[in-house]
Amino acid sequence: MGLAACAPTSTADDVADQGYQSGDGSATTWPAGDRQGPVAVAGTDYEGAEQDVTQWVGDVVVLNTWYAACPPCRAEAPDLAAFATDYADQGVHVLGINSTDAAGAAVPFQTTFDIPYPSIEDTDGAAVAALQGVVPVNAVPTTVVLDQEGKVAARILGLVDPSTLRSVVDELLDEPAAT
Repeated sequence: MGLAACAPTSTADDVADQGYQSGDGSATTWPAGDRQGPVAVAGTDYEGAEQDVTQWVGDVVVLNTWYAACPPCRAEAPDLAAFATDYADQGVHVLGINSTDAAGAAVPFQTTFDIPYPSIEDTDGAAVAALQGVVPVNAVPTTVVLDQEGKVAARILGLVDPSTLRSVVDELLDEPAAT
C-alpha cells in the first residue's frame, strides 16, 4: 500500500528545504458522537514485543506513522519523544508505525532521537490498512489520536505541531472515561 508523502518534489512548500513534501500539518478533530472505530492496530515492534492498541482501551492513544529518512519525521521526533515522556504518567500511550524501514534503519533513528515509545515494523502494511479502514492516512508523517474507547478523535497530516497535539490530548483526557 503506497502512501503519499515524503516523495521527492521541488516546490515552495518543501519541508526544511530538504526537497520533500508531506502533509500540511492540518488537524481534523471529530466530536465524540461522530468518531469512527474502534481501531485495531497491532504488530511487532523493533525489539520483538507484540503491541496491540486494543489492550489500551480506557487510555488515550497517539499513533504516528514515520520512517527514518523522512525529513518531517526527523523534525517532529524530539517533540513526540518529549510528549510521550510528559504524558506517560497520565496513561497516554504513543505507538509509532513504520511501513518502510527494517530494523537496520529504524532502530538507529529511535536511538538518535531517544524515542521512549515502541514502533511497530509495518512493512506488510497491516497496521496502516487497519487505520485506512477508519481514517485516511494520506501522508507520512500522520498522527492519529484515539479516544479512551479506541475511536479516532483526531488526525494530523504531516509535521505535528506540539501544542496542537497536547491540546487534543488534554481535551480527550478531560472526557469521561470509557466504560
